[in-house]
Amino acid sequence: MSERDLAPRNARDRLIVALDVPTVAEAQDLTGKLGDSVSFYKIGMQLVFAGGLPLIGALLEADKRIFLDMKLLDIDNTVEKGVASIAALGVTLTTIHAYPQAMQAAVKGRGQSGLGLLGVTVLTSMDDGDLKQTGYDHSAESLVEARAAAAHAIGMDGLVCAAQEAESVRAIVGRDTLIVTPGIRPAGSATGDQKRVVTPADAIRAGSDYLVVGRPVNQAADPVAAAEQIVAEIETAL
Repeated sequence: MSERDLAPRNARDRLIVALDVPTVAEAQDLTGKLGDSVSFYKIGMQLVFAGGLPLIGALLEADKRIFLDMKLLDIDNTVEKGVASIAALGVTLTTIHAYPQAMQAAVKGRGQSGLGLLGVTVLTSMDDGDLKQTGYDHSAESLVEARAAAAHAIGMDGLVCAAQEAESVRAIVGRDTLIVTPGIRPAGSATGDQKRVVTPADAIRAGSDYLVVGRPVNQAADPVAAAEQIVAEIETAL
């Protein structure tokens, strides 16, 4: 990771606002409102499949950083070629489900580009009961730790995990590996479909580098005020 420009530059840069909206027009409106209050955006499947890939170029021109959250998992060749195509877009981060073969293919596809690769450990919408239903004989915590160790050994740049696991993951991967945490909810926010949620300050104290926040910002009556509140919480924890 040290050869890539992936580390947070300041407290504001640690906030990644998820553009989880149904249309490109809504994403453009939201980024226009947020202006300089946000420097990093996540573009995921909802917006990509709504025609949002060209928005990446516009945001890069506005000096924003992009986390393209595609959660790739496929045969090795497909992952390798897909990651190579993502690297050519100029985004900062993308995601791979933390299966060893997929991660190895992603590292190969990334090559010498500046793209940062994040292994998705266990989705924050899943708990121990959900894992049992899908056939895993692991707790969420133990599966996160096993996948974190594998990702670190393979050469991934970081991991996506819930803040509850950030401290144990940090002990496994050290300081030179990014920890990106979704499921962030400022105090008083609704949890929605997330099951393992924490506040921004608690996540930073637990060892997270970047916080992904969607609905508390993009559904706020005043998105700028919501973003500024989260940045202020982050600053108190640094």
